[in-house]
Amino acid sequence: MDTVPGTAARLAALKLLDAVLRRGETLDQAGAAALSGLAHPADKALARAIAGEALRWLVDLDHLIDGATARPLPPDAKARTVLRLMLAQSLRLGMPAHAVVATGLPLLTGGPRRLAHGVFAALVRRGVQLPPAPTLPQAVRARWGAMAEAVAPALREPPPLDLTLKDAGATALWAARLGRRSLAPGHVRLERGRAVPDLPGFGEGAWWVQDLAASLPARLLGEGAGRRVLDLAAAPGGKTLQLASRGWEVTALDASARRLGRLRDNLARTGLRADLICADALAWHAAEPFDAVLLDAPCTATGTCRRNPDVLHRIDAAAIARMAGMQEAMLRRARAHLRPGGVLVYAVCSLEREEGEEQAARVDAVSLPVAADELPAGLRPDALGRVRTHPGMLAEEGGLDGFFIARWRG
Repeated sequence: MDTVPGTAARLAALKLLDAVLRRGETLDQAGAAALSGLAHPADKALARAIAGEALRWLVDLDHLIDGATARPLPPDAKARTVLRLMLAQSLRLGMPAHAVVATGLPLLTGGPRRLAHGVFAALVRRGVQLPPAPTLPQAVRARWGAMAEAVAPALREPPPLDLTLKDAGATALWAARLGRRSLAPGHVRLERGRAVPDLPGFGEGAWWVQDLAASLPARLLGEGAGRRVLDLAAAPGGKTLQLASRGWEVTALDASARRLGRLRDNLARTGLRADLICADALAWHAAEPFDAVLLDAPCTATGTCRRNPDVLHRIDAAAIARMAGMQEAMLRRARAHLRPGGVLVYAVCSLEREEGEEQAARVDAVSLPVAADELPAGLRPDALGRVRTHPGMLAEEGGLDGFFIARWRG
C-alpha cells in the first residue's frame, strides 16, 4: 500500500481511529499494534497527530461529511473514517489537498474510493472551515453541563508541556534556562513539540514531566520532614517523585509492574528514593499505618481530554459507574492505611461528578479544606474546600488538566 510515500502513516492513523471508535481502546493501547509497522519516529508522530486531530474534531468533521453526501454514511463506514482523517489533515494540519488525496485514497478501493474523493473535493471547493472550538459529543455535553462550554475552547489545541522541578527553590533558574514561564513554585511550562530527553536538565534529573493540575494533590501534603506516606496507585510516578523531593519517606504501590518500571527509571534519573511495591491496592496490607496517604485513583481520565481526545468518544455511563465502584473501594482501603490524625488526599483526573464530588461526599472523616494560598494563582477551592480544575481554567496561560481533589484528617 505504501507505493505513495506517506501512505503507511495514514494507514496507521486509520488503525488508531478504528481501535478507539470500534473497539474502545485508548490511543496508547492502540498504538503498540497500529504503529508497529512504522520505522521512523516522525511517521509515528504524524500518525498519532492525524488520529488525534480527527478525534478532537470528530463531531464537526462528521457534520461536514454529512453535508456533502446525499445519504449519511454509516458511523462505522470505512469511507467515513478515511474522510475524517483526510479532512483532519487538510483543515487542522494544513496539508495540501493533492497530498491528502494521494495518501488517503489508497486506503480505500472501488466505490468507496470514488465516493471519498468526490466528497473531499466538494468540501475543498466550498472552502469549508471548522468552528472556533470543537463541538463536544452530545453525551459529553449532557454530563458536563455548563462546564462543557468552558472546556470546549481549551480542546482546540493539544496542551503545553509542564515540568515539575526536583528543587522548587530553583524555579527561577530553570524557568530562565528553559526560556519559558512558571505558574507555581517548582513548575515550568514549555510549548509543546520539544523532545523531552533533549531538554536541559533531563539527564541530570532536575525535573520530570507532569501537568500542573496533576502536581496539586502532592502539593497539598506539604513538606514530609521524614514522615511516612503511602502513594496508592502510584504509577506513572510523578506524585511519588514530588513527595520524595519534599522529604517524605515514600511507599509507592501499583498493580502494574511495567508502569512501576518507568517509575523506577525516573527515581534513578532524579536520584530520589522510594520503596516500590507491585500489588493489588484492594488486597495489600501494610505492616503499620502511615502519616499520610495519597490516592490518585484509577479513573476514566476525562480530565485529560486535551491530550487524550479518545476519552470524549470511549467513555460512557457504564465506564463511569465501573470506575466509581473501584474508587469507593480504594478510598476505604486508603483510610485503613492511615494512622489516627493522619492526612488523606483523594484525587482523580476526571471531570465526572460520580468520580469526584460524589465520592468525596461518601467519606466519613473530618474535612481538611484546601486554602486558596495552597493553589497556583488563578485557582480557588470550592465552598467546601475541595479543588475542581478543568481545561478551560488558566486559559490565557495554556490551561490545565481536569482534576478533582479533596483532603481529610483521619
